[in-house]
Amino acid sequence: MNNDLRSILDQQLQQQTRRHFFERCGIGVGAVALQQLLAQSGLGAFSETNPLAPKQPHFPPKAKRVIFLFMAGGPSQLDMLDYKPALNKLNGQPIPQSYVEGKRFAFMDSSHRINLLGTRRTFAQYGETGSWVSDLLPHTAKIVDDLTFIRTCKTDLFNHAPAKLFMNAGTGQFGRPSMGAWLTYGLGSECNDLPGFVVLQSGPRGPRGGAILWGSGMLPSTYQGVPLRNKGEPILNLTTPEQVTEEKQIEVIRAVRQLNSMRLEQTGDDEISTRINAYEMAYRMQSSAPDLMDTSDETQETLDLYGIKDPKESTFARNCLLARRLAERGVRFIQLYHTNWDHHGGPTENLEKHLPEISKEIDQPCAGLVKDLQRRGLLEDTIVIWGGEFGRTPMGEVRESTGRNHHIDAFTMWFAGGGFKPGVSYGETDEFGFGPIDQSVHVRDIHATVLHLLGLNHERLSVRSQGLDFRLTGVLPARVVREVLV
Repeated sequence: MNNDLRSILDQQLQQQTRRHFFERCGIGVGAVALQQLLAQSGLGAFSETNPLAPKQPHFPPKAKRVIFLFMAGGPSQLDMLDYKPALNKLNGQPIPQSYVEGKRFAFMDSSHRINLLGTRRTFAQYGETGSWVSDLLPHTAKIVDDLTFIRTCKTDLFNHAPAKLFMNAGTGQFGRPSMGAWLTYGLGSECNDLPGFVVLQSGPRGPRGGAILWGSGMLPSTYQGVPLRNKGEPILNLTTPEQVTEEKQIEVIRAVRQLNSMRLEQTGDDEISTRINAYEMAYRMQSSAPDLMDTSDETQETLDLYGIKDPKESTFARNCLLARRLAERGVRFIQLYHTNWDHHGGPTENLEKHLPEISKEIDQPCAGLVKDLQRRGLLEDTIVIWGGEFGRTPMGEVRESTGRNHHIDAFTMWFAGGGFKPGVSYGETDEFGFGPIDQSVHVRDIHATVLHLLGLNHERLSVRSQGLDFRLTGVLPARVVREVLV
C-alpha cells in the first residue's frame, strides 16, 4: 500500500474508539466479516452496505427479472404485426381528414393531403391462436402461442430521443430514473458479481438519447444501467495491470473502503455507498464479466437456435444469448438496444429493402431467446418485452412514399413469460391501424403492469427529491392491465 495512504488511514483509525466502531460505524460488525473475507480470498458475498442487496417486494411476485428487447427507431407494426386489409385496398387514397385533424406528426403537415400506404408484405395466421404475422417474422410466427400481443400501445412524444426516454423513464424530461433503475432500487439484485442492470447494444450506432435512457436520475448512481461491450474487454479499464498482485489490489480496496465508510458515516451521502460497492463489484467482475462473455461452453445447437454464425461477432443474436446468460446469473434488468428502425423512406430508410434486412437480424434471435428461456425453466419468472418507442403511420410520409412517419396513437408490442398470459392478443385498432377502437394501453400502464408482476405497487415505489415524490408512472392515472395476466 502507498505509505501516504497508510499514514492517512492510521490517523483516521486512531480517532475511532472501539465502542464507536461497533455501535455507530455505518458498516458495523458486517465490515469485520468483510475484512476477514478480503484478507482470505477477496470479495465475496453481499455486504451490509451494498445497495444492490436483494430486497423484499411489496407482495409475492410472478417474475424475478426483465429482458427488454428495444427496437430503437420505431418498428412498423403495419408491416409486421398489425394486419389491415383495408389499408391495402385503399392504398394511395387520402386518409379521411377526421383521422388527422388536430394531430401532430414529426415530419408531416396534417393540413395537407396525406395518402394511405398499404403494406407490400404477406400476412398469414399462425398457431392455435391464429395470430397475424407478416413474412418478415417467420421465426416469431412459430412462437405466437407463447406471446402476449398488445396492439393498442400509446405514448405521448413523437420524436425519437424524448419518446425513447418516455418509454424507459415514464417522462421525456432528463434526470428521471429509467425502469431498470427503478427495479434495482426497489428489488436489488440476485447477482453478486455482475451489475443489477445491464445494457447491451447492437446496430450501426447507439440509440438516440444515449446513456440517459438507462440512467438512474435522482436515485443513487449504483442503480443505473451498465453497458457491456461485446467485443474486447466487457468494461474498459477493468483488467488489473500486470504489475499489481491480487494481494496488493485487495489491500488497496480494504483501505479505500475503510476511508469511504468513515466518510459515509459523517455525511450519509448515498453516493459513497455507491463508490464502496463499485470498488468491490469491479473486483468481482474481473473474473465474472469475461466468463459471461465467453460463450465457448454453449453447444452448436444453442448457437443455431439464436442464428449465431460466429460466436465472437458482435451481433444482436449474440446479445440475445448473453441476455439468457445474464438471466441465469440473476441480473435483475437486461436491456438490448438494436438501432436503425427509422423507416421514413429514401435509399437507406425504406420499407422495401431495409425493413426486411433489419427484421431478419432480430427475428430468429428473439424467437430463439424465448425458446431457450422456456426450455431452461427461466421463462416462467422472466418477463421478455419486445417493442420500440412508438409505431409508424398508416400514411406514407410523402406521395409515392416507401416510408412511414412516427406514430404515437397505436402501435404493437409483445410480451412473454413472467406472468403474462400466452396466446393473447389485446386491443384492436381501426381499419387503417391509426388508433385504438378500444382497450388503449398507455406507456404508464405498461410500466405499472411490469412492476406489478415483479411484486411492486407502482404507487408505492417512489423516491423524494427536492421536496417532491417521484415514481416511474408519474402522477397521471396508470393501471395494471390485468386482462393480459395469468
